[in-house]
Amino acid sequence: MPLTGIYQPGTSEWARIQAEIFESSGGTSRGDFDGMPIVVVTTVGAKSGTLRKTALVRVEHDGAYVIVASVGGGPKNPAWYYNIRANPHVELQDVSDKADYRARELDGAERDEWWARACEAFPPYTGYQRKTERIIPVILLERMEPSPA
Repeated sequence: MPLTGIYQPGTSEWARIQAEIFESSGGTSRGDFDGMPIVVVTTVGAKSGTLRKTALVRVEHDGAYVIVASVGGGPKNPAWYYNIRANPHVELQDVSDKADYRARELDGAERDEWWARACEAFPPYTGYQRKTERIIPVILLERMEPSPA
């Protein structure tokens, strides 16, 4: 079931502009982050309950995606991370494909495997981890099956 509600732009001007360009073009104008393709993830605000859209680096494998809460190696997790912890039902758009996904934070060997994929897709993640004392969260997004009518 698609997310519904009022959209409230986030505080990151870059992410807001990237998400708006991406969506207004139907995903054909992918935008980019340091030359890497992006996806747009819609979450429900943990405090506001409004819809939030975030442009993130595209990391996909066999139909599943991960999103990395790096904030460039900053000391704190991004706001969208807390939104997902409060409501793991998200919407992801990759080009023109938009679907519902269930999010879960990875740990152990599964995190290591996806972290390696993320670093291969976007090598700066390695340096981001070195810049911070926190373990950067890696969130797996798995496609949800539509509810029967």
